Amino acid sequence: MSSTSNFRAAIRDAKHQTLVGPNVIANALPFVGGGLVLTALGTYGGLRVMSVNPEIFMPTMWGAFVLYFILFFVARGVAERGNNGVALPLLATFSLLTGYTLSGLVFLALSNAGVGLPGIGSAALGCGVTFIAARQIGSNLSEKDGMAVAKTVQLGLIALLVVIVGQVLLSFFGVYTPTWLEIAISGIGVFIFAGLAVVDFFVLPRTYRDDQYLSAALSMYLTYINLFVFILRLLLALNSRD
Repeated sequence: MSSTSNFRAAIRDAKHQTLVGPNVIANALPFVGGGLVLTALGTYGGLRVMSVNPEIFMPTMWGAFVLYFILFFVARGVAERGNNGVALPLLATFSLLTGYTLSGLVFLALSNAGVGLPGIGSAALGCGVTFIAARQIGSNLSEKDGMAVAKTVQLGLIALLVVIVGQVLLSFFGVYTPTWLEIAISGIGVFIFAGLAVVDFFVLPRTYRDDQYLSAALSMYLTYINLFVFILRLLLALNSRD
């Protein structure tokens, strides 16, 4: 949930500001697409490791998680300073690591007869449809409405993070979320990140200059990755036999 701190900082910076980067979204979009392609490659690499050397997958997964969080903060800081030449390879590596950390979830989806490759494709398509709708809505929000929506989504995102941290902690003690509650959490997650996709198109041009397009790309990238994850979690929960 690295997007939480990224989003809260963006809201803080955008408050009471007019447009500072009217072209930052357009400049960022090619890098968002490139990051998603690299994420797919990272996921494929993780699936290959699971099939060829399954015994090393978990150790490398934990290592990838640690590097993921370190690289997020380093890459974000470099990108916000406008040092795009250094930030770009860092963000490319971050995208590959993200894909590797997603490979376990994707493997579960592929192993589930009710989800499979069509379900993964549906999750990706859902992200694309959300992007089209979010761009139209978010770009046309008034200052008052935009900040109201942003604050609402921010509160929902914080609450969702608390719930997920609770899930992880309980799982260490052998307490797992029942299917009906997982459906509810995943559904709320889809709703929140769809809302965040709308907010991105309002907040980012008020937060980043045109030359800070990699910072905007990172924010948008995290939104769509998390949206994909929650759509996939929802599909898995709906097709659970528990």
